[in-house]
Amino acid sequence: MRERVRKRRLVKATPIAEAIGRIKECYPRVARYYSISYDDKSNEVCWEVRTQRKTKAETLDGAYMLKTDRHDLSAQPKAGLYMTLTRAERAFRTMKSPLAERPIFHQLQHRVETHIFLCVLAYHLLVAIENTLLYKEIHTSWATVRQTLQTHEVATVVLPTDGDIIIKIRKASTTEPQHMELYRLLAVPKQIIRPKKTIITNGQM
Repeated sequence: MRERVRKRRLVKATPIAEAIGRIKECYPRVARYYSISYDDKSNEVCWEVRTQRKTKAETLDGAYMLKTDRHDLSAQPKAGLYMTLTRAERAFRTMKSPLAERPIFHQLQHRVETHIFLCVLAYHLLVAIENTLLYKEIHTSWATVRQTLQTHEVATVVLPTDGDIIIKIRKASTTEPQHMELYRLLAVPKQIIRPKKTIITNGQM
């Protein structure tokens, strides 16, 4: 962030403040212990440690143990693999409902393989989104992207008629500016689905 300001890739106070806000959003657990600001007179990004808050948090630090049968790795790579696994599982959990993959049963081998495949696929998608935004100098996380887009939904409107016919219209809600900006950065069409109208008679229900 400091280098971007020094090299004048960011020059105005408002974009700099927005970039600082995105960094805080991306690293909320760390950001709470630092005060970050921009000094327009010296053209410097400054920060200082919130010592009292950080010291209090350090007194509450705990630990947990990982157990593994991998003897060919030291502690740090083991911890890294574990964190990658939890991140992949978290990515998959956010995709279970959209993919209609609930519930997940693990009694059968092919279902276990499917679960693993979809976990890896979800993780690739998550990393691709974050890296695409990072390449465009948008420092944000998948969690923030998901939170921003969760208000852009697909809904089905059910319209009963006087006869034996029910009309169902499935369409997306109106895109908001924050949605359109993310779709533009990710090269995703702003219209996620085309409106679809279905006519159902009582005999088809």
